[in-house]
Amino acid sequence: MAAMRRPRLLDLFCGAGGAAMGYSRAGFDVVGVDVVPQPQYPFPFVQADALRPPFRLEDFDAIHASPPCQGYSALRHLPWLKDRVYPLLLEPVRAMLAASGRPWVIENVERAPLDGIVLCGQDFGLPIYRHRRFGSNVLLLAPSHTAHDTVIGHGRMVNDRRKGKLNASSAKGAWGKQPVVTVAGGQCSKADAEQALGINWMPKSALMQAIPPAYTEFIGRQLLQVVAA
Repeated sequence: MAAMRRPRLLDLFCGAGGAAMGYSRAGFDVVGVDVVPQPQYPFPFVQADALRPPFRLEDFDAIHASPPCQGYSALRHLPWLKDRVYPLLLEPVRAMLAASGRPWVIENVERAPLDGIVLCGQDFGLPIYRHRRFGSNVLLLAPSHTAHDTVIGHGRMVNDRRKGKLNASSAKGAWGKQPVVTVAGGQCSKADAEQALGINWMPKSALMQAIPPAYTEFIGRQLLQVVAA
């Protein structure tokens, strides 16, 4: 008897593969596309413009996209970032995916203008908050949100040096002995970021942008039900 084919998922703006790993664990074969080389990407990868992917979208069973989030992030208002201009790609990405006729998911920061669910690392037993919003053309359910009981860095998310030096480990450095790690701005060790995200194959620079695979494994299992219907 021939083995059952695993459904295929196209991972656009794939980065180093945090989202891809979750979808793979859920049961998808994943192909990544990014305009930047991604030598650590753990699955087949093609370097190309994600807005003009070198594939027929209709040939995939589902599509995920993580367009740049900086233009929608609260951090863009920081004094040293306020004059920067970032691409706002949610609308063209959404239009492209809608035209494909396939189930799709778009991931971005919590404040992005995107209808959908918000996931938090605490809901998956991870020592991180890292809220991310997931919009889709299919109904996505979210787990119950665990209440936050730790204030990070005296209430400041980045550049709070009162608890130690930047880039020290979270156990002894910038975040004291708190049970929650933030990877924003690189203010933790690589080992702490790996533990917080559940990722062990990326350089620290990629970890700063990655989402936990637990998020997309959770979403991927919901997508599989739609694909199999």
